[in-house]
This record gives sequence, structure tokens and C-alpha cells, in this order.
Amino acid sequence: MGKISRSFKIENRTLMSKDTTITDFDIQAIRKDFPILKTFVRNKPLVYLDNAASTQKPQIVLDTELKYYSTQYSNIHRGVHHLSQVGTDLYEEARRKVQKFINAPSEKQIIFTKGTTNSINLLSYSWSQKFLRQGDEVVITGMEHHSNIVPWQMACERHGATLRVIPVQKDGAILLEDARKIITEKTKLVSIAYISNSLGTINPIRELTQLAHQVGAHLLIDAAQSIQHISTDVQDLDCDFLAFSGHKLYGPTGIGVLYGKEELLEAVPPFEGGGDMIADVSFEKTTYNDLPFKFEAGTPHIAGVIGLGAAIDYVQSIGLDTIHAHEEKLLKYATEELAKVDNIQFIGTAKNKSSVLSFLVKGAHPYDVGVILDNLGIAIRTGHHCTQPIMDHFEIPGTCRASFALYNTKEEIDIFVAGVRRAAKMLL
Repeated sequence: MGKISRSFKIENRTLMSKDTTITDFDIQAIRKDFPILKTFVRNKPLVYLDNAASTQKPQIVLDTELKYYSTQYSNIHRGVHHLSQVGTDLYEEARRKVQKFINAPSEKQIIFTKGTTNSINLLSYSWSQKFLRQGDEVVITGMEHHSNIVPWQMACERHGATLRVIPVQKDGAILLEDARKIITEKTKLVSIAYISNSLGTINPIRELTQLAHQVGAHLLIDAAQSIQHISTDVQDLDCDFLAFSGHKLYGPTGIGVLYGKEELLEAVPPFEGGGDMIADVSFEKTTYNDLPFKFEAGTPHIAGVIGLGAAIDYVQSIGLDTIHAHEEKLLKYATEELAKVDNIQFIGTAKNKSSVLSFLVKGAHPYDVGVILDNLGIAIRTGHHCTQPIMDHFEIPGTCRASFALYNTKEEIDIFVAGVRRAAKMLL
């Protein structure tokens, strides 16, 4: 796999003054790593603020996938020829990178899936077969993505269990007092987003894990919106399962990860049957393969896995703590500047937030604001963001959502705020 030749120099000087300073970690050099940022949309330079939906890809990820398909491609595992062994080595090297990235005890605990949604569906089917019974309860929060609601509804319907919901407060946060009332001896699983995709709220994962374990329940972290923003240590968090998607982490689409404690992964049955997940097959009986292959039936997304490994290399070359600090300052600056626009209503104002800014222009539909911004070359997301229950909770049809990543700048925020101000004047 190709290596990143450029090292990132973190400097102490700043681009601005006072509390809205953004530390200069050679942001222009970082932006050069992302070829799509040179794109023009409707004759305007692209301002990409839709990172919660998917992040853009650095050149190292693009080059790594191209190199694999051009000079290293073959199916993996069991092949004795050279290319198969090369591909297998690259694939398993990426697994070890994921293991170290989230500090999993063993590479056997890293299952490659199609993405967060696929990981949660795998668990909702296989885990529930082993552990969920009539009268049991599964607990989520009111801010969950549909992919962390619907699979558990389906599992509860299959097994006669009940889905319970920790309510969301006006600021978009949950209260531990409410969680203590809902997580009971009947609870078998707590499944919760580390960071809300529609509100940016950072949930108290450690405390929720403790509450779950106190009653003998398991806890799953939906890390789709956190893995690219904050350091993740599954041993420190003591979570039982964790799921995330590569495309949120500057990696390819169609690849995801499911981490689980080894004894739990051993206990639950496979999600799919086929090649690679077997040790021995006869017409009378099949013996399943060891972890992690037990859950990886069929030819996997080999290039996606290798590309994910390159994305992890890239992120680690900068440092998640550095990325998080940069994004926090972007969020603070954007919030302060957007608040100066008339008729702005923020949705999700929890004290502990990540780099998501959800808002409405009072009297205007989010879609109309999004279209005007698009005509200015500014990409945001509008709608319910696959979180219809939280939109119903706030009694709104959806929001405008700007979300920030390591390559975004103060200057882009200025363009975005000016665009929102222009949209407000046009629509009201």
C-alpha cells in the first residue's frame, strides 16, 4: 500500500483572533489532498458542508484503490497464487489498522460489513436470535437514525420484545435521570448513537454503558457520526458492540465495521451463509469458521477495505485530537456568525456538541434554502436526515444541516453565512 509522503506540521500561530481562532495546521496543504475541493459548481467554487452525509476522499485513498485494481487485484483467502496472497495480506493488514484505530483487543473482533446500517442489521438479527425473548426490552433514544430504529423494531416484533425510547430534551440532549428510569432489569440491549447526525449532540456513552451493564444488558454504539471526529477506544468505553462506516471516515462507500466483544461474537449465530464463513460443509451439517470470518460470507469489498486502511493512515497522520479541535472552532465560529442572520432558529443546542449545525430560516422551507445555496456552490443537506421521530418531536418537517470536516475553513463559513443571509432575504 502506498504511504503518505507528506507529514503534517502543527503550528501554534492562528488565523483569527479571540475565541474564534482556528489553529493553522497547514489547512491549505490538507485541502490539496482532496481533489474534489477544486471543483466548481454553477461557476462557483465548491463549498462542501455535507460531511455528516459523507466525507470527501483524499488522494491517498483514491490512489490506493486504483493501485489495487490496476496491479494487485485478485480474490482473497485460500488462493495460493501470488496476487491472491498480496490481496489477502493487504486486506488483513487493513483489519489490523482498524483494530489499532479503535483499540480493540484482537483483530478477530473486527468484522467487515457494508456499512453501519448493515452492521446494525447483522446484530439485530443474529444477536436477537440468541439473547432476545418475549417480554424483554431494547432501549434507544429519540434522536436515533432510522438505521438504529427500524432494525430493532423488526427484532422486537420477531421476538415479542418491546422497544423503549429515552426522550430528548428541548436542547437536543438526553438526561441520565430519564435513562435510569428506562434502562431496567427487562433491558437486554441499549443501542445509541455516540453523536446525533441531525443535532450534533454528543451522548454520555460511558454513563449509559455503566447503566446497561448494571442491569446485565449489552450496549451498542452507533459510531457513524463520531468515528471521524473524536478518538474511539472500545476498551476504555467498555462497549459490547460498535459500528461505523468507511465513507464517513474519508474512506470508500460500501464498507463498514462491526466490533464486538469476542465472547459475544462467538455466542451469536452467523447473519449470512456462504463461502468463507464455513470451516466444513456437508449436506448433513455445516461447521462455521472462526472469527472474524464467521460473519464475512462471500467475496467482500476488498478494495473498499484496503481503501479504508489508507483512510485511517491519513487521519492518523493528522491526529483526531487535532481534527476535533479544528472542527470545534469551526462550529463555534459558524454558530456565532449564523446567529447574526435574521430569523434563524437553531435545532439542537446541547452543550456537548460535535460539528453539526442544524437550523431553520423561520418562514422558509429547508428545501428552498438548500436550492438557493446550491446555486451559490454551497452543499448542505436538507430534510429529516433519516431521523423523522426527532423532527416530529420538534414539530418541524426537517432542517437545513451544515456539517464540518477537517478540510473546511473559516472563509467557507463566511461564504455559507452570506448565502443563508441572501436566501433569507429572497424567501421572506
